[in-house]
Amino acid sequence: MIRVHIKRNVPEEKKEALLVLINQLRAITMGVPGYITGETLKRVDKPGVSLVVTKWQSVYYWNAWLQGAERAEIQKKIDTLLGNETQYEIYEFE
Repeated sequence: MIRVHIKRNVPEEKKEALLVLINQLRAITMGVPGYITGETLKRVDKPGVSLVVTKWQSVYYWNAWLQGAERAEIQKKIDTLLGNETQYEIYEFE
């Protein structure tokens, strides 16, 4: 099993527009093979820093999702909206 940390810097004035796009991603992720769960967190000590933590059965399933056209389309809109690229970190359970 793996966890993927998805980090974004979100200006206050773009939070609502981002939420719409995140909800679109979440809706399509729910039916993707290998997806287990996810949650969205915001940093308490650094306003505007967002972290989505997702759990997947394996890197194989994450990579399949990452390369999907529908996800990529929404992700491009997110990166354009925020003006920077989303950062991904993959962690494996020991």
